[in-house]
Amino acid sequence: MNRNLLVAALLVGFVALAVPIIGSAQPAPGAQSAPSAIYLPGLGDLMTMTVQPRHIKLALAGREKNWTYAKYELHELEESFERVVRVRPKYRGAAIDAMMEAITKAPMAAVSQAIANQDAVQFTSAYGQLTDGCNACHQAANVGFVVIKVPDAASFPDQDFRLPKP
Repeated sequence: MNRNLLVAALLVGFVALAVPIIGSAQPAPGAQSAPSAIYLPGLGDLMTMTVQPRHIKLALAGREKNWTYAKYELHELEESFERVVRVRPKYRGAAIDAMMEAITKAPMAAVSQAIANQDAVQFTSAYGQLTDGCNACHQAANVGFVVIKVPDAASFPDQDFRLPKP
């Protein structure tokens, strides 16, 4: 019987110790507090974070005739545009997807063809058209002061855009 009393006393002691600890635990997310706001980047943020770096890397890969990497970056640029449309479908009431489609479809196809042909001259021309399209879009959106250009220097000092040596 003493053993049963000892077990019961230990259980009561553990419960007495556990109650304050349980009471001070953080509530489950959303249980008692307002949910935290989800960060939704603005259009400018998306352009700077996702589109602009891909645009630059695509140019640098093409300049180095690294066609495998250029193809990869073109795909990444396409995904960046898709991400912009998904996160920010409208800008000042205008549908971003329609604007992007109208402005980037033909130049992106031309860049893709230049990469497939491994043609540096064709790539330079198509990339220039794509860049001109970016600026036309900025003009149409009344942010023409945002001027995109063909990069003249690599802004990724930790990346080599040349073809890897076997």
